Amino acid sequence: MADPLHQFKIQPLVDFGAVNLPVFGHTQLAITNSHVAMTVAFVAIVLFLQLVTSSAKVVPGRLQTAGESLFDMIDGVTDSIIGHDGRKYFPFVFSLFLLVLVMNLLGMFLSFTATSQLAVTVTFAALTILLVIGVGFLKNGLGFFKLFWPASAPLVLRPVVGAIEFLSFLLRPVTLALRLFGNMLGGHVALKIFAGFVVALGAGAFVGEGLGLWGLPIAALSMTMVVALTALEFLVAFLQAFVFAVLASIYLNDVVNLGEGH
Repeated sequence: MADPLHQFKIQPLVDFGAVNLPVFGHTQLAITNSHVAMTVAFVAIVLFLQLVTSSAKVVPGRLQTAGESLFDMIDGVTDSIIGHDGRKYFPFVFSLFLLVLVMNLLGMFLSFTATSQLAVTVTFAALTILLVIGVGFLKNGLGFFKLFWPASAPLVLRPVVGAIEFLSFLLRPVTLALRLFGNMLGGHVALKIFAGFVVALGAGAFVGEGLGLWGLPIAALSMTMVVALTALEFLVAFLQAFVFAVLASIYLNDVVNLGEGH
């Protein structure tokens, strides 16, 4: 049975050789399957948005309806969570949502899923938390540190609660990255394992090896699991993108409306 982890291996498709870079030192330059997957996702998003905007009509078609539904959904998320300033941060949250969603969905059709790579999810999480910190200081100055000083808690408990809040803030990018990475990795591994059972047991039944004909019922059960997991993976692909957008909005709200109780 094929290695279920092989699908996550980054492989060079076009090798440009090694170069010496000032900071990174001896570095191998290549176009990899990861580059291709992310590029395809980017191009697909640009083409989708272009088609939606260029074919906009008073009575929307299916494509325009899909685009407007995604737009309205994320606009509703930023508006309801961040408030009147939500429109300022909508482009960032919407871009994150589309990138994660399309990369997740493409992983169901391509042999490589970009969001199953920790480097990709860490990058998204780092961009989010850096924006949160930047907005926090630009909007509140040193008042940003009020985020870690809970005024509603008893004075004697504030240092303890503040330390917990600070640790929680530091863990935000970690949980953002690991949640997306873990869900995409685990789902694709499970799908690969059950698909491998179908092939191995089905082939064994026809050539008289392994469990023989007794393997057919197990292969049929595995095939049922493959179909069920495939449907679940499409749902997870959407939910993980939506959760990422919601959490990014929540973290932005903490600094945009600091102390306002929004």
